[in-house]
Amino acid sequence: MIKVLDKSVADKIAAGEVVERPVSIVKELVENSIDAESKSITVEIKQGGKEYIRVSDDGFGIPSEEVLTAFLRHATSKISKAEDLNNLITLGFRGEALASIAAVSRVELITKTEDSNLGKRLLIHGGEVVEESSLGCPEGTTMIVTDLFYNTPARSKFLKSDGAESGQIIDLMEKIAITRPDIAFRLINNGKNIFSSSGKGDLLGSIVSVYKDREYRDLIQLDHSDGGIRVYGYISRPQITRTNRRSQYYFVNGRVVKSSLMEKALMSGYKERLFEGRYPIAFLFVEVEPKMLDVNIHPNKKEVRFSDEVAVSTAIRDGIVEALAGDRAVSQKEDREREVVVDNLGEGTNKLEEDGTEYRTASQLSIYDIDDKKVESKVDINILFATKREKFYKTDIVNDNTTSVHKIVNKPFNFDELIFMDSIFDTYIMATDEDNFYLFDQHACHERINYERFLDNYNHENRSNQILMIPFTLDVPTAMASDDEEWLESIEKLGFQAEKFGDNTYIFREVPQFLTFEEAQSFAEEFIDAYAEGYGPEKTPDLERLISRSCKSSVKANDHLSKEEIDALIMQLKSCVNPFSCPHGRPTFIRFSKREIERMFKRIQ
Repeated sequence: MIKVLDKSVADKIAAGEVVERPVSIVKELVENSIDAESKSITVEIKQGGKEYIRVSDDGFGIPSEEVLTAFLRHATSKISKAEDLNNLITLGFRGEALASIAAVSRVELITKTEDSNLGKRLLIHGGEVVEESSLGCPEGTTMIVTDLFYNTPARSKFLKSDGAESGQIIDLMEKIAITRPDIAFRLINNGKNIFSSSGKGDLLGSIVSVYKDREYRDLIQLDHSDGGIRVYGYISRPQITRTNRRSQYYFVNGRVVKSSLMEKALMSGYKERLFEGRYPIAFLFVEVEPKMLDVNIHPNKKEVRFSDEVAVSTAIRDGIVEALAGDRAVSQKEDREREVVVDNLGEGTNKLEEDGTEYRTASQLSIYDIDDKKVESKVDINILFATKREKFYKTDIVNDNTTSVHKIVNKPFNFDELIFMDSIFDTYIMATDEDNFYLFDQHACHERINYERFLDNYNHENRSNQILMIPFTLDVPTAMASDDEEWLESIEKLGFQAEKFGDNTYIFREVPQFLTFEEAQSFAEEFIDAYAEGYGPEKTPDLERLISRSCKSSVKANDHLSKEEIDALIMQLKSCVNPFSCPHGRPTFIRFSKREIERMFKRIQ
C-alpha cells in the first residue's frame, strides 16, 4: 500500500542528501554566513564536529518573524522562480540546509538584524521546536549544532574518527578562507586556534596565513580574461612541484569545487614543463557569467558544469602559459654547495656545476670526490640489511610473446653462483651462471632493499639512525600539524627523528643510517604526501603501501653504477626476505636460459 511518510521520517531521509557528516554542516552554515555579507566568521568544533559545531558571523541576521520559516524545507530568500536558477550569485539557494541539519541534531540559533532592538533565540531538537525566546545579542547569526545523528544512531556508525572528521573540516575551511580574502575567518578545534585570516583582501597573504607553507610565498600570480571568462590566482614555478594533486585547489564563482576539466586544463598549461609524475601547486579561480554555470548537479554543490567547457579550458590553459612566460617563472640558479650526511659510508658532498646541474652519484653506495669528480666507492658491509634466509627458490620466467609465467623450481637459488658484468642502458645489470643469462632491474632491486630496511626499522627497537650535521625542515598540511602524534610516531619508527619547528613546520634531526641527506629528505616528503592522502599505520597493509610509495629515493633507471656499486647492490638484494620482486610486484630480475637464447638465434628448433 502506498502512503505518504510522516514529516519527521521524510525530513530525516531528505537530510541524508545534505548532511553526510560534520563537514557538510560546516559547509552549509559558513556559506549561509558568506551570503549574509559577513565580514567576520568564526567556526568552532569539538570532537571532529560530532558533538559540537558553532558558526558565528556578523552578517545581516534573520528577521525575528522569519526565524521559524527559515527551518522549513525549501524555504529560501535567494530564489523565487525557476528563471532565478540561471543567474545565481549566492552559494546557497535551495533552502534545504537548515531543515536537514535540524532534523538530525540539536540546534540552537541566535540571530539579530541591524534594525532590531532584540535578537531571537530558537532551540530545535530533531526538527521539533523546543524553545523560542527574545534576548539581547550583537548583530549577526550564531548557529550551534550538537549531538549530530543522536536520533539516527545507524548513521553515526559511519562517521570516522575525531581526527579524520576534523581534518575534513580544516581542509574545507582552508579553501573557503582563501576564496574570500575580504572576510576574516577563524577556525578553532578543541579550543585550539587552527588559523586566522586578516580579511584585508590580500589573496596571497590569505594563502600563506592559512596554509603556512613557505614555498607558497614564491607562487606566481595569474590573471587572465578571455570572452567573459576570468582566470586568476597563484601557481608555482615548474621547479616547485608535488608528487600528487593535493596542493591544487579549484574555485568557480567563489565556490570550492572538484573539476576534472580544470585539472586537465592546468596540466595542459604546464605541458612539457614538468617531469612525469610531478604536479604543480595551484590556487585557481574561475569567474564566469552565472548563466554559463550549472551548480545544481550535486546535492552538496561540490561539482559544477560549464555550458562552454572548451572556452573555459582554453582560458585556463592560456592563462597558465601567459603566467609561466614571465620572469618569475624562470628557474633560479643555485651556486652554493650543499653538505650531505656524514656517516659510516664516509663523507659525501653534492656539488652544483656551473650550468646549474647537480653532479652526484647514482645511489648511497658511493660518493664523489669533488676535486676530480671521480667515483670512489666506500661500501661498509656492516650496514647491509641483516635479514637472512638460507634458501631462495629460483623463479623461471617463460616468455611466449604475450604473457610471462612464473614457475617455481625445487632447488635453492644461489646468488653466489652468478657472475655479474656491466649494465646496459644504465638500467639493467647483466649476470650469467653456467646455463643462464640474467637481467636485473637496478631500480626494482633498490626499491626492494629500501622497502625491507624500512619495515625492519619499524618492527625493531634497535634502529640505526644517524644525526644530521645540518637538519632539514618540511611543511605539513594543517590537519597533520594539528594532530601530529600518530604520524610522528610512525616516521620515528622508520628511523627519523622530527619535532615541531613552527605552526606547520617540522625539523628532522636524525635519519636512517643507510640514506644520504637527499634521499632522507625525499623519503620524508613522500611519506608526508602519502600520509596526507590517507595511507596510515593503523593496519600493516596501509603501512606497507605507505613505505612502498615512499621508496622513490631508490636508484633510478639511467643512473650509472660502478662495478663496486653493482656488487654492493646485489649483496644487499640477496639478503632480502623476498629478493624476487619490488614492493609493487614487478620482478627484480628475469632469467633467459641458454636454450632460449639459442632458439632465438635459430641454432635449435
